[in-house]
Amino acid sequence: MKKQNNDQTVARASRYERVYKATQILFAKIVLKLYRIRIYHAEREPDDGNYLLCANHTAAMDPFILAAVLRKQQTHFMGKKELFHVPVVGWLLRMFGAFPVDRSGDVGAIRTTLELLEQGKCVGMFPQGTRCPGVAPMDAADKLKNGAGMLCVRTKVTVLPVCLRAKGNKLRMFGGADVIVGEPIPYEAFGVSEPCHAEYVRVTGEIFSRICALYHEDIGEHQNGK
Repeated sequence: MKKQNNDQTVARASRYERVYKATQILFAKIVLKLYRIRIYHAEREPDDGNYLLCANHTAAMDPFILAAVLRKQQTHFMGKKELFHVPVVGWLLRMFGAFPVDRSGDVGAIRTTLELLEQGKCVGMFPQGTRCPGVAPMDAADKLKNGAGMLCVRTKVTVLPVCLRAKGNKLRMFGGADVIVGEPIPYEAFGVSEPCHAEYVRVTGEIFSRICALYHEDIGEHQNGK
């Protein structure tokens, strides 16, 4: 039964992907303008292929901001299952590639993630596991979960670190924010010895360290990928 539910989730994601592609350009323009998003190093986004997108988490809008910034393929985010029962919100989340996860422990969500990656999709995760508004990413390192490291090690995929940076570390409409795309990290760069809990924790820490480094990056004249 669980396997059937998982297959249905993946199939549903593919159906909504067609709707997403038809509306993504207009959606991106609206979101980027409403939140006054400045994009840096957009050229670092992989052209295709499966990879894990990891970013710091400050607001509920973060997945939508990232979806507006990353244009080359749809990112499938995990979202807490309660949100999918909210009218309209649940539909929007599914249209934008999200799938539900029970944060108390959800083997099905892990299977869905693995299947999406195996199909060449991009999956988005927030290593902090929860929103941390008003807190710089390096000051919320104690919130890290080991899911990002575990998935990276088990699938051996590339990781794309991305940092969202806003004034006071709070995303506000018309408030302005920076989205800084990091260099993709190939799996081999992590030097994993064997799949185990200790390595999941270590790899998650390295991924988050890259995100924190982007927070302090001198972005200079590189706005919008230039």
